[in-house]
Amino acid sequence: MARLVADAMTRRVVYLPEDTALDEAAQAMRDQGIGDVVVTHGPTMAGIVTDRDIVVRAIAEGRPPATTTLGDIATRELIMIEQTATVEEAVQAMRSRAVRRLLVCDADRQAVGLLSLSDIALVTTSAAA
Repeated sequence: MARLVADAMTRRVVYLPEDTALDEAAQAMRDQGIGDVVVTHGPTMAGIVTDRDIVVRAIAEGRPPATTTLGDIATRELIMIEQTATVEEAVQAMRSRAVRRLLVCDADRQAVGLLSLSDIALVTTSAAA
């Protein structure tokens, strides 16, 4: 039986404004035990930033984390998948777009969660057991 994205996704989505400094965003990720945040521009979703983005796009480039903002390093293309899609469809979408995370939406295109490769690995592991 095919597993649905809704069964594997992380339901908590954390939103931070694009003018949030990277050090503040990193602290929020640490405190909430998450690896990504959705970046907003006013009421609009404007991108996504992962903990890896902070390291590779900012720290490794010598950008100061106290003055570099999420908006400076965000991936602007948000790739969405419906929560009723199968995990296999999500994997295919990740492969074709070369991404590690998808924003999960409901039928009305409202964000309801995030799906990462680690979420998929947990589902795959539990299904094999």
